Amino acid sequence: MGIKRFRPTTPSLRFKAISNFSEVTKSSPEKSLLAPLKKTGGRNNNGRVTMRHRGGGSKRKYRLIDFRRDKFDVEGRVIAIEYDPNRSARIALVEYPDKERRYIIWPDKLKVGDSVTSASNAQIDIRPGNTMRLEHMPMGTFVHNIELIPGKGGILVRSAGSWAQLMAKEKGFAQLRMPSSEIRMIKLECLATVGQVGLIEHSSFVHGKAGRLRWLGRRSKVRGVAMNPIDHPHGGGEGKAGQGNPHPVTPWGKPTKGAKTRKPKKIGSKHIIKRRSKK
Repeated sequence: MGIKRFRPTTPSLRFKAISNFSEVTKSSPEKSLLAPLKKTGGRNNNGRVTMRHRGGGSKRKYRLIDFRRDKFDVEGRVIAIEYDPNRSARIALVEYPDKERRYIIWPDKLKVGDSVTSASNAQIDIRPGNTMRLEHMPMGTFVHNIELIPGKGGILVRSAGSWAQLMAKEKGFAQLRMPSSEIRMIKLECLATVGQVGLIEHSSFVHGKAGRLRWLGRRSKVRGVAMNPIDHPHGGGEGKAGQGNPHPVTPWGKPTKGAKTRKPKKIGSKHIIKRRSKK
């Protein structure tokens, strides 16, 4: 793992910083774990753009990731670490004694040749890559790929370099400090994987040029203040005029730039002990 920087021979290389891919050990994916992936260009089933700034990009195939980790009490061996174009984290290819292979999110410090286990109802070694219920983990453990509903698979803390910490256990719930600094309760029966997600330096990467983002399928954005009044509520004015509106809004008049979008009556809000910090 490491960051590759460039000599500033062109403006786009001046601040460019990307991964050196030293952790990747296999260049081609496992064919049995691939699925087709169709691009939408940000359009819905009616052909209307519902998500702006999407389109183009290199063709991809989806890697089938084992978020459930439901091959219990069987020790698997890591045989490769691979690049995944569909997520910020790397993925690890695990082979089990019956020759079945599965992809998992690659935890930091997990190497080729290491073993990983998923325990159904027992405590196992607290090692990166091992999965067990939250009730069997000691306090202070760093975890990722956390379930919200037992048996449905991990959906929390899956991006590169992220981790959550087990803070307390009481009344059938575990209290976890999330990457956003939010503290929330999750049922003790939920599975979680030990360790921090790999590629910790991902937050330090700089694309360097707009073209690199186009390869990823992201189109350019235009600021509202640079538009005409007919195109955006912030548009118009003489010269470099500001937005003018003390309550910034989207092109459709909805509050934005920091406005809270979470539904007040969302059922999961009762499990949030401390809200995430504002950034």
